[in-house]
Amino acid sequence: MAKKRKHKTRAIITGYLESISAKVFKDDYYKNAVTKMIKGCQGVYALYKNDSLYYVGLAIEFKRRIKQHLKDKHAGKWNKFSLFIIRKEEHIKELESLIVHVAKPKGNSLSGKFRNAENLLPELDKTVDELYQNYKAKMFGQTIKKKTTTAKTIKSDGKKEKPLRGLLRDDQRIYCSYKEKDYVARVLPSGTIKMIPSGQCFDSPSMAGIAVNKKKTINGWKFWKYKNKNGELVYIDTLRK
Repeated sequence: MAKKRKHKTRAIITGYLESISAKVFKDDYYKNAVTKMIKGCQGVYALYKNDSLYYVGLAIEFKRRIKQHLKDKHAGKWNKFSLFIIRKEEHIKELESLIVHVAKPKGNSLSGKFRNAENLLPELDKTVDELYQNYKAKMFGQTIKKKTTTAKTIKSDGKKEKPLRGLLRDDQRIYCSYKEKDYVARVLPSGTIKMIPSGQCFDSPSMAGIAVNKKKTINGWKFWKYKNKNGELVYIDTLRK
């Protein structure tokens, strides 16, 4: 029986240099060596004042950008640099934002944004509030009434019930991938599908799928996935079986 080959993921970072003195740009021997090594490379770099992180940035061409910082507003505020070569340009901005968010260097005035990422603080706030209400009710012997929507209410508004309504937990996420890009959406209690982070809303999985791949027709039930109780991503079509 033939052994299955393990799938090897491609590294995002393909090379790096750390704690290099800014003085290399004053010495032709070292300057030429470093320039040759990083020529045509792109990625994220960090500037340090001794051992303290001062600034994080991104560069499509390392040499030009770092030499620029020897003369601009950052001049004299750093004396060492590190650089990390990134395989794909599309990852650079997000990695820079991640480092700035975590390290908060003094020289960075802007923290940057994460692409296709949702701030989970409002959801955490909502969850903590619900937990507190339940805790308070138990302490004082009260009963928490769950909000329910009856069939009569659904009929009275004259709208067709959305297919995902009741099939997933409130605000549970669904996922899909198309052309090497990942997409996430939330399924609201009403069954409405809300894209993250655009906020576009759709009534059915198929309509949400069409918005992703721009095709006229698609079977959204076999396009979107959700995390089952085991944490595995499976097609939402399994919810109908």
